[in-house]
Amino acid sequence: MNEQRSRLRDLVASPQMIVAPFVFDCLQAKLASAAGFDCIYMTGFGTAAARGYPDLGLLTMSEMVANARAIANSVNVPVICDADTGYGNALNVWRTVREYEDAGASALHIEDQVFPKRCGFMAGKQVIPMESMLPKVRAACDARRDPNLVIIARTDALALNGWDDVERRARAYRASGADLIFVDGIKTLDDLKHYAEKLGDLPLIYNGDLLPLDQLKNYPFKVTIHIGTMLTIFNAIQTAMNDLNRTGQLPINTSSKVFESFLQTMGAPEYQSLEKKYLD
Repeated sequence: MNEQRSRLRDLVASPQMIVAPFVFDCLQAKLASAAGFDCIYMTGFGTAAARGYPDLGLLTMSEMVANARAIANSVNVPVICDADTGYGNALNVWRTVREYEDAGASALHIEDQVFPKRCGFMAGKQVIPMESMLPKVRAACDARRDPNLVIIARTDALALNGWDDVERRARAYRASGADLIFVDGIKTLDDLKHYAEKLGDLPLIYNGDLLPLDQLKNYPFKVTIHIGTMLTIFNAIQTAMNDLNRTGQLPINTSSKVFESFLQTMGAPEYQSLEKKYLD
């Protein structure tokens, strides 16, 4: 049994909402863990961006699994992972779950978009029929060897078909074995309220930042994955690059405490102790 998966199961069963910030590399994962988050979310949007691509279904399953493995190995907290559409039909989903499980994922979500998929907040999405998604959900649940691996079924039907179809799909996915239900593309407060009111009896994930966390905790969400961290990181890097090019300097350098904090976060002292133990 995987300790992080057992921990995630306990967290999901607790009455408190879990907050999992977006991360797409090991440094961000370590910073999230050091900040005190009990869980983190490996974003497919960010994983694609880190490789120079938009979130338009351009990354392969192997690339996503490699990032999941690196991140899971870098921290001691559960990692929820984006697994896109499962990269094919139900048989492909079965293998996808096995690969993510071997990589150390504590949870993964499969969505009902037509491949190639795209970010849930982008226009131009299409969804497969519900009847085509149900075997994929069943295959995902059957494929896991560790019963604590959390299977999440995501639907992107809201923008296309409205709430009636979303509710029909969400309840069918739950009945097919999904541990959590994820309706993506919640863009307005009205949609957020509809999500809570129509499906609040199901175990739900919310993706977004429409309300502060203390207000979101009044909603019946088991997990909130917070996209704001990824956007803040992008903005900070963009600002630093522009400032350096414009002014020729930045306020933070190797003589600042930030450099030492960076080394501490990456575990440099621990590795240096190991080096001393084995090489001196």
